[in-house]
Amino acid sequence: MFWRSVGLSLWIATASTVLNLFLCSLGGYGFSMYEFRGRDKLFAALMATMLLPAFVGMIPYVLMMKELGWLNSTRSLIIPGACSAFGIFLMRQYIGSAVPRELVEAARMDGCGEFGIYWRVVLPLIGPAMGTLGLVTFIGSYNNFVGALLVMSDMEMFTAPLVLRSLQGTGQTPWGAISAGSAVTVLPLLVLFILYSRRLIEGLTAGAVKG
Repeated sequence: MFWRSVGLSLWIATASTVLNLFLCSLGGYGFSMYEFRGRDKLFAALMATMLLPAFVGMIPYVLMMKELGWLNSTRSLIIPGACSAFGIFLMRQYIGSAVPRELVEAARMDGCGEFGIYWRVVLPLIGPAMGTLGLVTFIGSYNNFVGALLVMSDMEMFTAPLVLRSLQGTGQTPWGAISAGSAVTVLPLLVLFILYSRRLIEGLTAGAVKG
């Protein structure tokens, strides 16, 4: 059961990260490179959602997952967090400072489609920001305890944090097993951080250049 929970956590974190990178980079590209009516107000409203405490959305979140029939399903932990306000903000800041508008206009004049510009021109230039957002998203999704606790009641669908917490019963707590399990579950995060720590620093510093 423990290894199943680790695999489930890895799958949820990977799927959430891929969706977040794709949708947030598209959103950041749109806010950075396109002029449209109400853009600044829409972006301000999006940023305002970051000020809301997490517990405010817990009850609506559970009710929505129940209405959709997604309780005890990995979709309930992947889809709701597929596009974050922080991710759009990071991508907007980075694209605005790292991708010249002249390059985008040149590609458009050469007949490249809008999605083609994003895929062939913008995406290769925002590697550090993608690495930063990917690392932050993966760690947050992999360690998501409260979200899984709210929507997962079947032990077969428990993620690694829930399984480790379930070992702390009313009887004698197996601290040795909990310590060993915690060490195993933290290994993927440690490897990711070692591999992408440089991109994390580059992405955060470069994204902070433009206000």
